[in-house]
Amino acid sequence: MEVRNLDKYIELLKELTPDNKPEWGKMSVQHMIEHLILAVQQGNGKLTVECFNDKEKLPMLKRYLMSSRPLPQGFVNPYIGEGLLPLKFTNIEEARTELEKEVNDYYKYFDENPEAKLTNITFGELEKDEWGIFHDKHFIHHLKQFGLIGGIE
Repeated sequence: MEVRNLDKYIELLKELTPDNKPEWGKMSVQHMIEHLILAVQQGNGKLTVECFNDKEKLPMLKRYLMSSRPLPQGFVNPYIGEGLLPLKFTNIEEARTELEKEVNDYYKYFDENPEAKLTNITFGELEKDEWGIFHDKHFIHHLKQFGLIGGIE
């Protein structure tokens, strides 16, 4: 599976305004960007989480992650629950700037710690290449959610 540079996805996110509505789900544009920040922080060592899945399920989940299958619509992240997390940033521009910073820190983290394994809340411990695939799928999932996916395929 080809892993794209996350910077291309961030450029596409710049097309979104507060008026854009998702094709599915409850997230606003800013909620989605702040959600991506939390996921990237899991992969750059700034947000430590525990995996909510049983260890017995992890090999099957890892195979799913490594496959070409997309992330499912309607997945309820147990960290977030059914509702939405409160917004942390004043506006979308601030959230996008923070996302860019976290993505840069993600690349720096694995440049400095290429053998590191960090825990993903759904898939358990992931190494550098697995995090790359996760972020690729995760960003694509949310780009689809807001109708931006056509610009990267």
